[in-house]
Order: sequence, then structure tokens, then C-alpha cells
Amino acid sequence: MSFWTAVVVIFAIAAFVWLKAQKHRGETTLGTPGGDPELEREIAQLRQRIAVLERIAIEERGGDRLAREIEALRD
Repeated sequence: MSFWTAVVVIFAIAAFVWLKAQKHRGETTLGTPGGDPELEREIAQLRQRIAVLERIAIEERGGDRLAREIEALRD
């Protein structure tokens, strides 16, 4: 194993552990019944926006139609 391969593997492991820790930290603060309702409402709105963006990105459409739909969503 070369030096750079080892660096990449160590970085990948550290990133995986960091992501797991962030997920665990998020579950303990947002998943509780006494969580912040404003924050949970904002998260729900962001999830809806992501769903719309995924729908736009996945569907095959013409460039003009896609531009019009994006402009309509901004309003």
C-alpha cells in the first residue's frame, strides 16, 4: 500500500466516523418530543424543496421548459 493510498483510506474512515457522529448528534436533538418546533418546521420545508429539485433534475425535459419551471418555483 502506497503512502497516498493510506492517506485516502484514513481520510475515508475519519469522514465516515464524523458523519456517523453528526447523525447521532442530530437524532438526539431533533428526534425528541420536546424539540424545537420552528427548527422541525424548517427541516420539513427544506425536505419539500429537495423533493421538488430532485423531481426537476430526474425528469427529462427541454431546457426552456425547465427554466420556466424553475422561475415559477422561485415565486
